[in-house]
Amino acid sequence: MMAVAAAQKNREMFAIKKSYSIENGYPSRRRSLVDDARFESLVVKQNKQIVLEEARNKANDDLEETIMQTKVEQVPTSEEKIQVQDDQQLDDVEIPEDIEQEQPDFTEVNTVETVQSVESTENNSSEETNNDDAGLTEDEIVLANAASESPEAENAMQNAAIIVRLKDGIASLGRILKAVETYHGTVQHVESRQSRDQGVDHDVLIKLNMTRGNLLQLIRSLRQSGSFSGINLLAENNISVKSPWFPKHASELDNCNHLMTKYEPDLDMNHPGFADKVYRQRRKDIAEIAFAYKYGDPIPHIEYTEVEVKTWRSVFRTVKELTPKHACAEYRAAFKKLEEEKIFVENRLPQLQEMSEFLRRNTGFTLRPAAGLLTSRDFLASLAFRIFQSTQYVRHVNSPFHTPEPDCIHELLGHMPLLADPSFAQFSQEIGLASLGASDDEIEKLSTVYWFTVEFGLCKEHGQVKAYGAGLLSAYGELLHALSDKCEHRPFEPASTAVQPYQDQEYQPIYYVAESFEDAKDKFRRWVSTMSRPFEVRFNPHTERVEILDSVDKLETLLQQMNTEILHLSNAIAKMRRPF
Repeated sequence: MMAVAAAQKNREMFAIKKSYSIENGYPSRRRSLVDDARFESLVVKQNKQIVLEEARNKANDDLEETIMQTKVEQVPTSEEKIQVQDDQQLDDVEIPEDIEQEQPDFTEVNTVETVQSVESTENNSSEETNNDDAGLTEDEIVLANAASESPEAENAMQNAAIIVRLKDGIASLGRILKAVETYHGTVQHVESRQSRDQGVDHDVLIKLNMTRGNLLQLIRSLRQSGSFSGINLLAENNISVKSPWFPKHASELDNCNHLMTKYEPDLDMNHPGFADKVYRQRRKDIAEIAFAYKYGDPIPHIEYTEVEVKTWRSVFRTVKELTPKHACAEYRAAFKKLEEEKIFVENRLPQLQEMSEFLRRNTGFTLRPAAGLLTSRDFLASLAFRIFQSTQYVRHVNSPFHTPEPDCIHELLGHMPLLADPSFAQFSQEIGLASLGASDDEIEKLSTVYWFTVEFGLCKEHGQVKAYGAGLLSAYGELLHALSDKCEHRPFEPASTAVQPYQDQEYQPIYYVAESFEDAKDKFRRWVSTMSRPFEVRFNPHTERVEILDSVDKLETLLQQMNTEILHLSNAIAKMRRPF
């Protein structure tokens, strides 16, 4: 019961409460990475806007409370008013030494200016009312969340860059530097230029180092001043304007199991298993097993029923019959090897654990159970670690040759054989590495490339077109359509493939044909180099970690490793050339 409860909690935490189902107007649509990428971009944008608005409202509420409290403290009583009048009439009143020597600090100055600014705003609707800098920005939200994790996190030193727009000329720069000093920060770089914005004199870029908590206080303090048109936090680290979180180790994929769609038998009446209560419960049970899975655990064994084995047998026989004529050579070779090792047999479904061990021996890929179709970002991220997230449930027996969602038959017969091919495995990993830190728009493009290659790709072989896409090799109807004259074949070019509209209700009208896997990889690498991500990553097979190449030390270490490999290759060539 505790395991089930934990799994349910995990599901509620990470499963996105959106779905391609009838209540959202998507009846009987295929579940695809491309659709999910587009839908995910919309959901992320909406959720991001909600979070920012809530944070800004909270910040404004806190600010108003502070202002009101300050006003209350500043409103004199009747006795104080009389005393002030009397004091104004006395020129020879002595000022106490402790009051005379007391100086207001920076925050006190800004509090007074904030009150004046708010009072001015209340009396006159100025441009500051609609200023985007009136509340927390997205980067400040990220910084605030990081600082709120613990006192240690709040006091952790942070490299950052801010841009301040000066209304009153460069003379205001001294005040900013004084504020940085007040908040115990260190200025590392200052750069200014004349602003192109109307009403702004100069834009000043300041790179600094201070604790996260003080950095937030500094930004809020500067923002309260009427001398600046805007204050923006540009960066949290030294590699990019914004470096989003992404997994650096395979263990962090435990936090990357968001389900994007829920086209499931208990949600959509058009699903083949909608009226089958036994099947619906079976799907839930298997999903909970996947939700409870953690990195390092053995993949749970699923005891498949006779009905599920019957479904597997029907599809397996059909694929085996079509493979020799229509599948690429790499697929055929891996399929034969799986049969020789008794993993592909008619009378039982392969277990993910044995398939994972087979892939590890051949290409270093491993498997991880998934409850359903993951978000495109999470799924692609797993490929960077040579991990393929696979479902374990079986499609409904009433629809053995078509499934609107990925099931283990599709994964096993479509994806696994080619993941055992070194060249194809490398191509899949490079797609995953390109997705780490990519923007939402680029994730959508990568998903489209993945769809038209890994899922529905064709390649040339001895002058003939063969299939290597998993969606084709596990669905004979579209396989025959893709190889017929009823569709259009185009050469694979990532730039054009990435923006090709996707047909999700019928067979594809367009398929992309690669000259070879090596040619596809070369073209893909050139295209990825044009992406907006301002840093490069690599997978270190020794540590099984993704490294960001953002320092000279890391590049020197990588260069030394490459020199060692080149030395070994040179020695091998020299030895092979020696006469007997």
